[in-house]
Amino acid sequence: MTAKTVLVSGASIAGPSAAYWLRRHGYRVTVVEAAPALRPGGQAVDFRGEQVKLLKAMGILDDVRRLETAMGDQTVLGLDARPQLTVPGAAWSGEVEILRGDLARILYEHTKDYTEYVFGDRVTSLTETAGGVDVTFRHGAPRTFDLVVGADGVHSGVRTAAFGPEQDFRRDLGFGIAGFTAPNHLGLDHASVMYNEPGRGLTVGSHRLPGRLHVSLVFAADGVEFRRRTPDEQRALVAQLFADTGWETPRLLQALPGADDLYVDSISQIHLDRWSKGRVVLLGDAAWCAGPGGSGTGLAMMGAQVLAGELAAAGGDHGTAFAKYEERLRKPATVGQKNGKGSGNFLAPRTAAKIRSRNRAYRMLSTRLFGKVFTWMTDRAANAVEYREYPELTSA
Repeated sequence: MTAKTVLVSGASIAGPSAAYWLRRHGYRVTVVEAAPALRPGGQAVDFRGEQVKLLKAMGILDDVRRLETAMGDQTVLGLDARPQLTVPGAAWSGEVEILRGDLARILYEHTKDYTEYVFGDRVTSLTETAGGVDVTFRHGAPRTFDLVVGADGVHSGVRTAAFGPEQDFRRDLGFGIAGFTAPNHLGLDHASVMYNEPGRGLTVGSHRLPGRLHVSLVFAADGVEFRRRTPDEQRALVAQLFADTGWETPRLLQALPGADDLYVDSISQIHLDRWSKGRVVLLGDAAWCAGPGGSGTGLAMMGAQVLAGELAAAGGDHGTAFAKYEERLRKPATVGQKNGKGSGNFLAPRTAAKIRSRNRAYRMLSTRLFGKVFTWMTDRAANAVEYREYPELTSA
């Protein structure tokens, strides 16, 4: 029996994870990625509980631990740029933490030998027929696949082609986020520092590579237009938004012209009534983007395992499989969105009073009682989907 073919759009985390599990259940997978190569850097992502079981089952846990950040404590500065409190690193970094770009590279290396990767191209249209989905691309020749998985993030082209315009499903939370790497002039070693002014927040840290400083910026984004900006325009936007910010900000911004890993976007969520339409299904941020703090990476990887497993359990009946997949993931995704909804207000409070209030909340995290409560909350999100093994098939 000829294996069914699946097109996966997106080669960050969810896409290669789907490629891994679909292959284990007998599918032939093509991954198309708009970027010309894997994207480096990015935010650190952490894993806990059931998600660590998933990494082990995929055979990548040792690789992840080899590249983990091993991040230590975070120093929170006051409005006067003086240290106010210290938050233990374990509160944020889970059982294991890794940069998003490093994780993407690991997943690619573990799947490239049996997955067709096409970089520098994207889906432009989808037409479902009785026997599959006819797909057109910006550059490549048209092709037909049995199934299509949209794992291409909050600005998913597959979602637009199959479900409609992005604005119908995206809810902006009023904040933006940016990140880049800079020289580690602060001499941080497996440690991070957070500084805030009203409506702006900076978190800088250094871990596995001591000469590099990872800079994360969160800002109130009223009236800011994010889409269709060139890299130079993005640099100019970040420089403008943080031009009069104190502490070490001016020195950090000096690295912007040479930062080839800069990313800038709104903090947004995606809400859809259904994640599938015919032979097309959405995965990860394309389906349920929660924003920072929503356990999005781990849930996307869990979702990939569930999606492939349900296809196998249903004998390739995609209608049944997609419904079961959504049944298992819908509630955890809702929990993640609830956790992520207040991330902007937490990371970049809009007033000095709210910054002081947030810092008081931070201080409570350092106590035994509230530390346990916070750990319970983060573990609950990470363990919202139980890792289950599905019977493997030699063909789909």
